[in-house]
Amino acid sequence: MNDLPMLNQSRANRSDAARNRELLLQTARRLFDEQGVDAVPMSAVAEAAGVGKGTLYRHFPNKAVLCETLIHEAQRDLQERTFVKLRQQPDPAVMLHWFLREVSVFVYANAAFLRTGGMEIMIHPAHGWWRQTIRALLGRIDFSHKPTPPDLDVLTDVLYLMLDVRVQAFQESVRGWDLARIQDGFDSLLDTLIH
Repeated sequence: MNDLPMLNQSRANRSDAARNRELLLQTARRLFDEQGVDAVPMSAVAEAAGVGKGTLYRHFPNKAVLCETLIHEAQRDLQERTFVKLRQQPDPAVMLHWFLREVSVFVYANAAFLRTGGMEIMIHPAHGWWRQTIRALLGRIDFSHKPTPPDLDVLTDVLYLMLDVRVQAFQESVRGWDLARIQDGFDSLLDTLIH
């Protein structure tokens, strides 16, 4: 009997920790979106979330870990939505259009975090999954009407590299394109390649 209060207290502590972690992630995402990652010190995240610095640092020992966690959470959400969509959408061309649009939104929303990754971000397993998904969908498209079947590996890399944060940043800052134009460009490119 004496163990029950301790068990209940332990569950409450875990529940509080989980709530604090989620609150810190939501607060950091909001502040980073509003002010930029570099402009927001860790202390501002703790203050805006209404928790002590110790609580923040127990969950995220530094800003790099906090940013990495944010991007992993967003990537997990993208993967879950993609798996649901894959079950619902049998047409690989339609699915590929959808997937490229979703990843371009992901890159746009997470550009500040992705820019810190350098070239290694392209070979990170989570982002390598983008390439695998593109390649698998291209492999399911019927290209028999084409006089020469495309090299699907090259085509995959072209599409994959167009999703790189540096390419999208160039398109936005130098070319002046907005996200809608980037996405429309993907659609146009795919239509040209597929049909």
